[in-house]
Amino acid sequence: MTRRKPPKVSFRWWVDRQIDQARERGEFDDLPGTGKPLPKPTGNDAATDWILRQVRAGGHDTQALLPPALALKREVQDLPDRLAGERAERQVRELVEDLNDRIRAAYLNHHNGPPLTVALVDVEAAVADWRRSRAAS
Repeated sequence: MTRRKPPKVSFRWWVDRQIDQARERGEFDDLPGTGKPLPKPTGNDAATDWILRQVRAGGHDTQALLPPALALKREVQDLPDRLAGERAERQVRELVEDLNDRIRAAYLNHHNGPPLTVALVDVEAAVADWRRSRAAS
């Protein structure tokens, strides 16, 4: 059990001492990952990196971690690729209209995070782009 920090001792010294004692007792031996290199830093803090690794390891989409403003912006950016896989114009229109509905709802609802700067997607322009992409392939 961990002891309480003695008075008049710096917190840093006390923690370092606890770690040294645990190392001497062998409590860090045979931990998972021992001897393996640390993952490359991504520029995020360690907690964010850990969460991203866990989400990806579980096969989940990291986009779910984005605040609404950034998630919608990413969705608009990825829209042409998503529409390229659709076979029917009706489905293309439904996808774009659904995205526009969610953008409108985000503007009406208060949300945390960065400000929402996403414009509605022009349905007719998206359909025309989809038609051009299908004709080219």
